[in-house]
Amino acid sequence: MPDVHALVNEFTNKLKKRKIEGSKSTAKQTAELLRSVISQQRIPHTNQAGALIDAVSAVGKQLIAANPVELAVGNIVRRVLHLIREEDLSLATAAIGGLGLATVSDDDDDAEQGDHPVLSAAAVAAAARSSLRPPSLQTLLEDLPHSTAVPHTGSSGGDSEEKSKSNDKNSRSRKLKHNVIEGVNELIQDISTCHEQIAEQAVEHIHQNEVILTLGSSRTVMEFLYAAKEKKRSFRVFVAEGAPRYQGHILAKELVARGLQTTVITDSAVFAMISRVNMVIVGAHAVMANGGVIAPVGLNMVALAAQRHAVPFVVLSGIHKLCPLYPHNPEVLLNELKSPSELLDFGEFSDCMDFGSGSGSPLLHVVNPAFDYVPPKLVSLFITETGGHNPSYMYRLIADYYSADDMVVQG
Repeated sequence: MPDVHALVNEFTNKLKKRKIEGSKSTAKQTAELLRSVISQQRIPHTNQAGALIDAVSAVGKQLIAANPVELAVGNIVRRVLHLIREEDLSLATAAIGGLGLATVSDDDDDAEQGDHPVLSAAAVAAAARSSLRPPSLQTLLEDLPHSTAVPHTGSSGGDSEEKSKSNDKNSRSRKLKHNVIEGVNELIQDISTCHEQIAEQAVEHIHQNEVILTLGSSRTVMEFLYAAKEKKRSFRVFVAEGAPRYQGHILAKELVARGLQTTVITDSAVFAMISRVNMVIVGAHAVMANGGVIAPVGLNMVALAAQRHAVPFVVLSGIHKLCPLYPHNPEVLLNELKSPSELLDFGEFSDCMDFGSGSGSPLLHVVNPAFDYVPPKLVSLFITETGGHNPSYMYRLIADYYSADDMVVQG
């Protein structure tokens, strides 16, 4: 198998050089890299979950620092850390349940304790708390792993007891790693199929003869609109071109190729056209914990226009874009400046770029931000793989997919 350090360094360089863009591709490749890290990680007999958490946190800190704007990297790192904690808790709960059902037939308590599985103190405490906590809907829908603990029979033979103890440690170690890798595989599958799962809900939100407005290019939006057309919905799409990168032109061509009636408008015409629109459907770069959206530049203007004319503003987003941090967190980098070459041709304003007399700085500055921040009060609905949610419900989703211990990833 390839060396983990070489894979991490290669992926880090790609993030630094912006060779990987887009939340979906970034999230999927991050999950695949962390799967390789976990599979090749040697874990001890004691504190197995802690060893995996330390390894994933160290790699995650390096990846997050490589490109802080790609929040999907941190999201996947925290998802994997939460997965490790959940699997450790599940195994600890099963082991404690097995010990509770074990038949106590020896008077020697020390000998009995020698057969107990090695459990971390944190896992035992969490398992005890979970037994006292009322079950949530998610835990009711999930099947807990069956206990594999062997009841104590009091049979003699020191060698067999030592072998049983060693085998129990090894089996628990292998089971934890196996379960975590299986969970990461499911996470990768969910990221790959998020477009299809979101598109299945299109017919519930797009109705006959409606006018839909979007801005820029988003594969999630394209699949969503096309799924509605496949269900015999007849509607029209206004696509704002999304200057200066003009991603809206790409989306418009793809929609026309799939047979949708499409009209391309300039970004400055959004407010003039919004009164004819029934719904605004857009994608997102990231969804923050307060329900705010980090989206391509220009979408805040669209959201304000939609609010002014009481037009629903719907955001399509996969769960991997849900960030458990708030916009005011110091580790969150909300924006980055792109190259001015997207706005101006080289040499076009060369006379304005001359440094002023003794000022030490150019007279003309070119600012090209990549993203906008849309506050939650401007968002009407989020549509994810799990259904539609209000912005105020984002905190509840975060509690299901992230652990409070992993808000700040430390290596």
